[in-house]
Amino acid sequence: MNAIDVNNISKSYANLKALNNISFCVNQGELFGLIGSDGAGKSTMFRILTTLLLPDSGSARVEGFDTVKDYKQIRSCIGYMPGKFSLYPDLTVRENIELFASVFNTTPETNRSLINDIYIQIEPFNSRRAAKLSGGMKQKLALCCALIHAPKVLFLDEPTTGVDPVSRSEFWQMLHHLKEKGITIMASTPYMDEARQCERIAFISNGEILQTASPKEIVSSFGEVLYSATSNNMHSMLKDIRSFKGVKSAYAFGQSHHFTITNKSFEMKALLLLLENKGYKDITIQAIEPTIEDCYMKIAQ
Repeated sequence: MNAIDVNNISKSYANLKALNNISFCVNQGELFGLIGSDGAGKSTMFRILTTLLLPDSGSARVEGFDTVKDYKQIRSCIGYMPGKFSLYPDLTVRENIELFASVFNTTPETNRSLINDIYIQIEPFNSRRAAKLSGGMKQKLALCCALIHAPKVLFLDEPTTGVDPVSRSEFWQMLHHLKEKGITIMASTPYMDEARQCERIAFISNGEILQTASPKEIVSSFGEVLYSATSNNMHSMLKDIRSFKGVKSAYAFGQSHHFTITNKSFEMKALLLLLENKGYKDITIQAIEPTIEDCYMKIAQ
């Protein structure tokens, strides 16, 4: 039995199609990522799986329970961190943990071994109100509260958004430790670099699943030669690269531009000569290995 099964789920808000006939599954004990930009449909999917939202059509099961018919059973066996910090800001760290433990008829001490690695990092702030915590500490507190009843499946909707890079790295390390304890984890993120932290990922765009595979499989399936280009005038350069014969796609990528070619009609020397004649300086073009973000850009286009 899979930990999560999603079959042909669709959901609309008025005239907006948030999810369009989505299907995927998550294995028991897997760290699975739902990867996509803002507005792709990630949060809607999470709300359906955590029984907070009804789908228009299709069905989903978590730990074998139907998300519509068996919502009470699902709520007792899952942990959920929504994208927006949703703990009680006026309660202290300790009070928030005790409150969530009482909701599930347990105590912080009962499952202390499960949250201990995380809790020891926020324990020095036990008497501090949640509203006064840093972004990283808020996320650790939210994770403790989501785990306090020892859930079988953990849902994390963009858990590292707005968190500094160091805290992001620490957070994913904690998730790997939780996976080792047998917890199934489904996390969403708009950060493509975090996709490599997952065993499998599903690309989602405009409410549709584009591809589901391991990060390694997705990168290896890119199947095209990819180039990186830089110069002294990056803004104009992108337009000129896109219009050059033989260039298949081109897009801004951080401090460089990435582009792919059709192979048949592309001539690198001719592109360099064109750019030089247009007055570009310090031109650098080199073949590079694709990243997860390059794969997403290719599929989404």
